[in-house]
Amino acid sequence: MKILRFDDLEIWKISIEIALEIYKLSNKGKFLKDFGLRDQIRRAIVSVSSNIAEGFEMGNNNDLIRFLRIAKGSTGEVRSQLFIALKLNYITNNEFSNIDNKLELLSLKIGKFISYLMKKKNDKEFKTR
Repeated sequence: MKILRFDDLEIWKISIEIALEIYKLSNKGKFLKDFGLRDQIRRAIVSVSSNIAEGFEMGNNNDLIRFLRIAKGSTGEVRSQLFIALKLNYITNNEFSNIDNKLELLSLKIGKFISYLMKKKNDKEFKTR
């Protein structure tokens, strides 16, 4: 299957869904008033989908892999910030677990995609354009 647009990528779609959930969570209660943490977690989650898109648009596997690694790192950043939000009682255990599980799965999928691209790096099988 040839992927023609970044928004065809499952990892991009998942990252957008998680971003919407993070925005909803951070838009209520004490979380809403903690401007520093709220803004940082939002920047970090937006960074995930943005880096997937930017890497894809570069048009070659080396750049895509580099940007996917950055996106993967941002999932860890968001998870760390969620732990802080949980400890501050900004979110419930259920809210934390729900999003944390999704972020772990997304990170795993990004990692698998990176591995796939590394194997195909010298092939012409995967091209973004």
